[in-house]
Amino acid sequence: MQFIETRGNDGSRLAKINFSDAILNPSASYGGLYVPESLPVLDSDFLEKHLDSHYKTLAADFLQAFEIDIDSLTIAKALDRYDAFDDPSNPVPLKQIEKDCFVSELYHGQTRAFKDMALQPFGYILSRLAQERNENYLIMAATSGDTGPATLETFKNQPNIKVACLYPDGGTSDVQRLQMVTEEGENLKVIGLKGNFDDAQSSLKALLASQDFRDELKRRDIKLSAANSVNFGRIIFQIIYHIHSYLELVRQKAVSLGDPVYMVVPSGNFGNALGAYYAKKAGLPIKKILIASNINNILADWINTGVYDMTDRTLIQTESPAMDILKSSNIERVMFDKFGPGRTKELLESLDKEGKFQLTPDELESLREDFDATFSSDEEGEAIIAAYAEKGYIMDPHTATCLKAYHKLREEKLPTVIYSTAEWTKFSTTVARALGHPAKSDLDALKWVSEHAGVTVPDMISGLFEKPIRHSVVVDKNSIKEEMLKFL
Repeated sequence: MQFIETRGNDGSRLAKINFSDAILNPSASYGGLYVPESLPVLDSDFLEKHLDSHYKTLAADFLQAFEIDIDSLTIAKALDRYDAFDDPSNPVPLKQIEKDCFVSELYHGQTRAFKDMALQPFGYILSRLAQERNENYLIMAATSGDTGPATLETFKNQPNIKVACLYPDGGTSDVQRLQMVTEEGENLKVIGLKGNFDDAQSSLKALLASQDFRDELKRRDIKLSAANSVNFGRIIFQIIYHIHSYLELVRQKAVSLGDPVYMVVPSGNFGNALGAYYAKKAGLPIKKILIASNINNILADWINTGVYDMTDRTLIQTESPAMDILKSSNIERVMFDKFGPGRTKELLESLDKEGKFQLTPDELESLREDFDATFSSDEEGEAIIAAYAEKGYIMDPHTATCLKAYHKLREEKLPTVIYSTAEWTKFSTTVARALGHPAKSDLDALKWVSEHAGVTVPDMISGLFEKPIRHSVVVDKNSIKEEMLKFL
């Protein structure tokens, strides 16, 4: 499988590269991204073959069908990372909450968020490649709260790897912040940024593209990579759990093999939604992907109107901070797939220079063949959390945004999978408030919700409050490069 560039080739890079090179060096021509030249076929034979497969067996077969240049032993050891999840035999349980609505719980890994599903195996593969090539890498990650902990967890104490993680100071939950600032690995650096996630992501992209920074790293014999979903090594693993969710519906007799379904994805940076899109394009019977946003609803506006406009928006901090994003990276890969590299480059350059772009009516129609979208306020989210708590199901505020899409956007009453991207414990004060308790702290909220709703707080969450703070640096964006170099 070869990988090509979303904005075309500038002549300074190879026109096509292997998977291993794309994940080690994810920055493409003109500031673009790498995408696969083609996709495997998810036909009925493939799906039927895996009706009774273990998740790791499904994943290994899918990666083999992708023909990536990673040996089977390395892939097997990478997928063994799922053995540390709550239930190794079923790392992604599917729970029914309505007659035709099922929750795919993606948060049963080490950091209680869906990023573990991709970053645990991806981290192993990238580390092995670095060791095999005898190369040293700086992995940079910008996080809105979940990518950071998952990246630090998968790479800590890995040979040949150092990790620098940027997070918006005050823009994550207390638990998410503690998961980062208490990490112990000697090869890790966590930097708080005075700003929001878009500032963190823009700073990371600027450093990835900076020749001066690369030259400085070269002098230190260090190469640069990234763990955000700009890296296709993340996306390839995010396709798999959409396939698994569909097969779970078949196993639970909610659908027959080949029947169409809806999938509802809470989305900020669009990587999770992109995984569903690639699964749909490869042949998974998805009627439509429904995008759920919070009041930073730039994705909903884009999907509904074709206009992506940041010029009159200010990022709003919400109770679902992983979606507090205005500049969504992975819409680029969707636009490349639909409109080609030339048009994608034109649209994204307009966004960079003018803060906005607009699709043509035909382009919008093409986009809406696969997507629809809506958004929820914090108040609507809390009402959903309270309503389902009464039914015995506790969800986090990101998952809660999906229910509005489930109720409002389906053109047909088809079975529907909604994706739960984080455990309630990461946003316990919001959950407690939704249930009628104005908690004074995360610790208070965790205890109260656990007692009143009869749910368990995992040890990896409760233990955070006893761990010492190891990373206390908070800087403005102009000081990030200096902090990185001091760390190195």
